[in-house]
Amino acid sequence: MIDLHTHSLFSDGALIPSELVRRAEEKGLTAIGITDHGDLSNLDFIIPRLVAVAGYLNSCMDIHVIPGIEITHVPPSLFAQAVDVARRLGARLVIAHGETIVEPVAPGTNRAAIDSKVDVLAHPGLISEADAMLAAKNGVCLEITARKGHSLTNGHVAALAKQVKAKLVINTDSHAPSDLIDMEFALRVVRGAGLLPNEFEAMQDNASEFIKI
Repeated sequence: MIDLHTHSLFSDGALIPSELVRRAEEKGLTAIGITDHGDLSNLDFIIPRLVAVAGYLNSCMDIHVIPGIEITHVPPSLFAQAVDVARRLGARLVIAHGETIVEPVAPGTNRAAIDSKVDVLAHPGLISEADAMLAAKNGVCLEITARKGHSLTNGHVAALAKQVKAKLVINTDSHAPSDLIDMEFALRVVRGAGLLPNEFEAMQDNASEFIKI
């Protein structure tokens, strides 16, 4: 299983990257994205460290580590700038903190993230059909999440993605060891969103595109 969306203590996660990766490996994951929360104040602190840790862990572990960032609560007008800075600093996976219904994310964030061609729009909440269509056009993956609260709109996201043929991925948004899941639980989350096991396989194929040796 591939999980593209997790957090270490470089933002608000509980674990150092090495322990996060080891615990994910024990759960049976084959690849993990470490995508700590970032804005224009800390991208230059987080990303080089995750690039470095991914380099040495990938040299000696079977699980593959993808260094990334979750652009979080950045005003829509600054989103493109933040994404550009993140990619120039070496982030191989850029996730956007979408308009979840359980946080006061600025309206227009989903659209700004999609316009900026992030890799994954995390927990996009009650995403509009127009934004979902643009995500499909721009190749932006929409997230089905195992994270409590954020997962309340999984059914809406799944149904709309199927309607407009947008790509989906399933992630945990892990902040603590208890948030990590195995493939069996991931399949339950997928089924709970109204999707089928073969669609889970397609989601994993979508996630595998971000693994570059």
